[in-house]
Amino acid sequence: MGKANKKAKAPSATIAQNRKARHEYHLEEHFEAGLVLEGWEVKSMRAGKANLSEAYVLLKDGEAFLFGARIEPLNTASTHITPDPIRTRKLLLNRRELSIIYSGVQKDGFTCVPVSLYWKKGFAKCDIALAKGKQKFDKRATEKERDWNRQKQRLMRQG
Repeated sequence: MGKANKKAKAPSATIAQNRKARHEYHLEEHFEAGLVLEGWEVKSMRAGKANLSEAYVLLKDGEAFLFGARIEPLNTASTHITPDPIRTRKLLLNRRELSIIYSGVQKDGFTCVPVSLYWKKGFAKCDIALAKGKQKFDKRATEKERDWNRQKQRLMRQG
């Protein structure tokens, strides 16, 4: 018999997700944006201390900024500076992507929301999406569909 190839399970690339965004909005078009971060923020994100639940994207002067994203400072990494966990962080997008987002927000009534933070080739990236708000009945329909899919899976496992 041959040896079984067992690879060590790589840690997840996802840092934080905004589950509230998927519940509150219909996500239409996704964009990948880089983040301008300080050193202590990178260390905190590697430790998993990021939160996007209250975050939103603001477009100002032809640039995009991430507001309300909370990155908790580590006690060991931030001794010589005074870190601000909710500071405004600049999002790095190219001009074409910015124009698409800006026109969607201005003309079409979309909202720009951060969906998740993740690592890609050692760089922190933010997945942002153009989104339309859901009505209450839309949320109920989504919930019913999710419950039905769960029930189907249970029945398939039993049957």
